[in-house]
Order: sequence, then structure tokens, then C-alpha cells
Amino acid sequence: MSSFLDLGVGQQYVKGLKELNIKVPTEIQEKTIPLLIESATDFIGLAQTGTGKTAAYGLPMLHHIDTENDEIQGLILAPTRELVQQIKKQLFKFTKYTDSKIFVEGVYGGEKIDRQLKALQRTTHIVVATPGRLLDLIERGVVNIKNVKILILDEADEMLSMGFKQDLNRILRYNTEKRNTWLFSATMPEEIQSMIRTYMSVDAIRVEVNKNALVNANITHQYISTTIKDKVNILTRILDRREHERGIIFCRTKAGTKNLTEKLKNEGFSVGALEGDMQQKERDKVMRAFKNESLQVLISTDVSARGIDVNNLAFVIHHQLPEHMEYYTHRSGRTARAGNTGRSIALIIPGELQKVHDIQRVLGITFKEITM
Repeated sequence: MSSFLDLGVGQQYVKGLKELNIKVPTEIQEKTIPLLIESATDFIGLAQTGTGKTAAYGLPMLHHIDTENDEIQGLILAPTRELVQQIKKQLFKFTKYTDSKIFVEGVYGGEKIDRQLKALQRTTHIVVATPGRLLDLIERGVVNIKNVKILILDEADEMLSMGFKQDLNRILRYNTEKRNTWLFSATMPEEIQSMIRTYMSVDAIRVEVNKNALVNANITHQYISTTIKDKVNILTRILDRREHERGIIFCRTKAGTKNLTEKLKNEGFSVGALEGDMQQKERDKVMRAFKNESLQVLISTDVSARGIDVNNLAFVIHHQLPEHMEYYTHRSGRTARAGNTGRSIALIIPGELQKVHDIQRVLGITFKEITM
């Protein structure tokens, strides 16, 4: 088994990693880190969330920063504010023991722009950003990305499905001849392939992890046949049996999310909603409660759950199956992270069995029917 030192990671970073209890490289880290530290190359990584991507690209990027130079040299784009904050926090912790300080700033919507403007007036080597807010700051002349050496797109498919395509294209047009682009995505829809063709070198190195497993192999997939009327009843029984476990229940709509949260609260369950109409403050409050385990279950729409990264979730429940196949991958991938096991349970009403068969076929997984 290789260690981070074997992969070429500097001693000062290994010390920071140890403190975070990151000792054994994951598959994506093993395949990616030596490549990206050694060579200036464009890179495409096909990997699910929860595989350790941040260290896989973050450590090499840190190795390439010249601290004598005050310009922005690294840019990381991610779909959500939560993910941006999390990446920034991790990079900060990786660099705890470095001899010379590497400065990282986060840029995202939902926070007063003045605070970010002020922070960016200091020396900044790496910017972690959501595309919309970054573009705003570039156009105001506050952020200059003309000298960026490495541009990373994290969860590229999520960024596109959230409507950031135009913003990304505008950002990617900058300094193409000077930089290397590293793209990470769980799926490879045509839009991403076209971005790769337009903005990346034909010699870009590709790395895939768990190539055949579109969905994490540690997840048990189950379904329960029920009716619309009986869904709440079934959910209360599932939650009763898992009173010490945490999980997420996915609904398709904002209204459905609110509605279900009310019903389960009235039944005395510790649940909180995440949906599109919430103020950022509210959202942060719910996420904090969920992370520190004072909330047991989150009820969320697909869009609102983006960027959530919480380990030790025992289950994901699909109140309805998602509209799009890849959403099933994103939803179920919230459980069984970092080597743990988890289960994904779908509530199926008459006429939906075909959908289960389709998901099984396309994603190469097997559902078991369970009864309550």
C-alpha cells in the first residue's frame, strides 16, 4: 500500500493530512497525485463525490504555487457555496505546517460582496469560487485570473446541470495558453465532452475510478411497494427502526419537501427541510444542526442537496424516484462515503416498477424488494 510520501506529497503536507486522519490514499488520490505533481498537463478525472477528490487535486495544486509571487495562480470552481467553503477549509488545513504561507480565498453568492472584495485585496494565491460570483468579480476588475496556472472544475456535471454553462464558458476563455485545466465529474454528458474539446488539450490525461461502478458498491439498494396515501406511514415506520441513524429523504418538489417535513415533525421526528425558497441563513442553520447531529434527517429536493458533504449517513430514502437517471447516482452517493456502507430505499407506487428496472439496467445495480 502506498503512502502519501510515496506519491510525492511533501513532508509538510503529510503532517497536516495526519492531523485530519487522512493516512491511506484513496484510489483517485493514488492515481492522480503523482501525475499532477510531476507534470504540467490537462487532466480529466471521472469520480463520484466522496472519493477524496479534494486532496487528489488540492495537494498537487498547492505544490505548484509559488509563494514569492502574489498573483492568483490557482482557481477552483465548484457548484455550491457549501462545497466552496469546504474545499477552502480543507486546503487551509493541508497547509497548516508549510514553511511559507499559501493564501486561499472563497468567493460565492449569498454573502455580502464587500467582505469578499476586502479579503481579495490581500495576497491571494488560490481562489475557490462558484462561477456566477467569480464572473461578477472578474467583470468588476477585482479578480484577475489572467495568470492562473491551474484551473480546476470540480463536479463539472453538477455545475452544468445548475445552469452555469454560460458563466463557465466565459471564465474558461481566459488565459488558455498559459494554464492547465483539471476537470472532475461523476458523469460525462455531451456538454462536458464539448467543453473538454473546446478548452482542453487533446493530450489530456484521463483517470477513471471504479469504472464499472457508476454507483458506490457499498450501497444496498431496496424498494418498498406502496401507495401515495401510505407513504408517510411507511416513512414513520422506517424512521422508527432507525432512530439512531442519520439520513436524507429526497422529494421532487419544494412543495413536497415542505409538506413532508411538516407531517414528520408532527409525528415527533427530528427532521429539517432544505429547499429552494430558503434564505441562506436558514439553510446554514439546518446544515449546522444536521452536521452536529442535533437533526437526524434532512428532507431535500435534488437541487438543494447539491454540495452537501456529510459522512456517516446510514441511509437515503427516495420519497419519489428522481426525474433523471443520474440524479439517482447523486442521491444515493450521499450515503456510504469514505468506505462506510449505507442503504438507498425507494418508495414505489403502482406503475413505477419499470423505472426501477431501467435504473438497474443503466447503472448496473440490483434492487431488492423489502416489505414493512
